Amino acid sequence: MSEVNEKHPEQGPPNRVDRLREYFRSGRAPWRIENGRMGFLSTRDQESPLDVVADKRVFSKELRNRHASELRDVATKQFAEKWPAESARSIDPQNLALNCLLPILAFAIAAFLIFPPFATAATTLFASSCFIMIAGVRIWLALLARSGQTKYERALLREIDLPVVTILAPLYREAHALPGLVQAISRLDYPPEKIDVKLLLEQEDQETIDEAFRLQLDERFDLVIIPPSHPQTKPKACNYGLACARGDLIVIYDAEDEPEPEQLRIAAEIFATSQDDLACVQAKLNYYNPDENWLTRLFTLEYCLWFDHFLPALDHLGAPVPLGGTSNIFRTDILAEVGGWDPYNVTEDADLGLRLARRGYRTAVIDTTTYEEANCRIGNWMRQRSRWMKGFMQTWLVHRNAAAAPRDWREILAVDLFVGGTVAAALLNPFLWAALIAEWKFGLSLLAPLPSSLAWALTQALAAANLSFMALAAYAPVKRGLWRLSPAALLTPVYWIMMSIAAWIAFW
Repeated sequence: MSEVNEKHPEQGPPNRVDRLREYFRSGRAPWRIENGRMGFLSTRDQESPLDVVADKRVFSKELRNRHASELRDVATKQFAEKWPAESARSIDPQNLALNCLLPILAFAIAAFLIFPPFATAATTLFASSCFIMIAGVRIWLALLARSGQTKYERALLREIDLPVVTILAPLYREAHALPGLVQAISRLDYPPEKIDVKLLLEQEDQETIDEAFRLQLDERFDLVIIPPSHPQTKPKACNYGLACARGDLIVIYDAEDEPEPEQLRIAAEIFATSQDDLACVQAKLNYYNPDENWLTRLFTLEYCLWFDHFLPALDHLGAPVPLGGTSNIFRTDILAEVGGWDPYNVTEDADLGLRLARRGYRTAVIDTTTYEEANCRIGNWMRQRSRWMKGFMQTWLVHRNAAAAPRDWREILAVDLFVGGTVAAALLNPFLWAALIAEWKFGLSLLAPLPSSLAWALTQALAAANLSFMALAAYAPVKRGLWRLSPAALLTPVYWIMMSIAAWIAFW
């Protein structure tokens, strides 16, 4: 990263997260004043007659109630107020349409009316070149991941030396999945007394709250009931959890996650040997139901490519790593320093990974996996994917606008060609397929005004790029020994059409 980007963010208001978190970490908070003397709410022995002693759960609940207004502001407003240019709240769709999209559209219409063949050829040339470049970047990253991935040393820590880890589990209408998550956490190879689980539950979600009480969870589990506030998003819930976290490390697990048992221990031991600029380690994600139907097979191929190849390659290059939505383990102090999550960004994970890099911090992709449930229904998949595409658009716009200094090639690679390129490829692909079909099936070349050699080379490169994407999808699961899924790569054109539909829904 550039020298300017390595500096810490500008000074803003005092970080209220640090003060609140210190109360939760120490188990001791100022509570009442009588005759000029301070009494504390405490989980420890009473030190004065004014102190109020409570167990961990009561302490947490009472402290959250006392600071409810402050917690709400920290979770919903603090980031956007302190760093407005870096929040998705600053994106004004109407202003973007009026100042950017409408002028481009007006120019395009005029060009097509005045010089239709040349305008069509120029547009096709530009779109094809962008798509080929995006495909080339992905092929390069996949080859790089095959030839070299960064291996991280571990310090073999005794149990007494392992840090406390806070697990944030944001749940919304997922009562059915809660018992499985509790079992997955119980299987972790980590001292139970050093695990601090925050079940982040929305106040209106009574079904999941009732299920949490029915399970009679042990003292590791703290039920954080989040009162109604805007926006009602996963990152807002995580900000609540960050302010209440007791751990030196903090990790997010979703409702249906099944992390490998040694995951937290591996992360803690890697942090113990790393320099202070390592802010996050990202575990790999994959699915435990890849064979359910054709959609889960294709979804698994995509995740294999993303987490086993693309992200490790970015890590190896020292480029910013757009995080996955779960199983990212942070140094809690650094996470609080950079403002936690942007509650207005629906891919808050990718945004946070890029923001950490802009602050001069590193993310490591580590060789341990969390297994999730792949969407097996097209409707659910489409809603999830359109939300991801919307978030990638938000993230690209934010990081394009927030860059206050010239960016180096690694940031351009991650922000423009990887995050932005994911959206651009999905938006462009149906038009490029239509152009290829028009030429091959009907002999109608949109590139006719261009020199024939250039048009031929571009058409072949475009076909090769699409075939390369299919080959990458077939190759992606090999590292995991999932050869049986490779034939599903023949259906990737159908998958691309679905991704294009999701991207255009997100764009609209």
